[in-house]
Amino acid sequence: MKAFSITDIGEHRKINQDYVFCEENAIGTLPNLFVVADGMGGHNAGDYASRFCVEFFKQRIKESELASPISMIEATIKETNDILRSKANEKKELEGMGTTFVVATIFDKVMYVANIGDSRLYVIGKEMKQITEDHSLVEAMVKNGELDRDAARVHPNKNIITRALGANMTVEPDFFEVNLEEGDTVLICSDGLTNMLEDKIIEDIIRVNADHLEVAAESLVKGANHNGGKDNIAIILIKV
Repeated sequence: MKAFSITDIGEHRKINQDYVFCEENAIGTLPNLFVVADGMGGHNAGDYASRFCVEFFKQRIKESELASPISMIEATIKETNDILRSKANEKKELEGMGTTFVVATIFDKVMYVANIGDSRLYVIGKEMKQITEDHSLVEAMVKNGELDRDAARVHPNKNIITRALGANMTVEPDFFEVNLEEGDTVLICSDGLTNMLEDKIIEDIIRVNADHLEVAAESLVKGANHNGGKDNIAIILIKV
């Protein structure tokens, strides 16, 4: 397994509120750990939220003795949410901060995933498949038949998310267990990528550079910025 991560501020933002953690080696009892967080909040609050949550989560995973990866991730996400909300109450400038959170760990060829918000995880194998489901207003509208997928991409409320770390006293991540095949590529990313590039273009870039993760990631960033770069961009690529 090989992995590569990158973040980019984009073309319009003054602060990079995206934060990633990419470790192919063991973290505590987990064989590896990959996290993408896209922070939100005024001033530096979003930057603080994403960085704090990833670093706190990573440290707690190192210390955890729970045997089940899902139990471990779920308990640690809940603890991270509690601590983030406490931090927000301590300083007025951090009030209302939050972050999306996508976590993945791979045991042999089985990947365990947790997701909150609208950052995404895809698997590119025989086809490209989005594993996570966006917790967003427009995704709810699509599911209810009020909006089609193409219209959702350009909807003025596409950045309104319905779940985030720090948003509520309780946090409800979605969990997924995914069987991987030799040669699959996993993409974890913030919406700074998926709002700027269509899935087909993302897939094509990854397939063309399947054996060169760094080139693939840098090409994705360049493509997103070329198309407007309206937001920060966070990418983790994992070759199984």
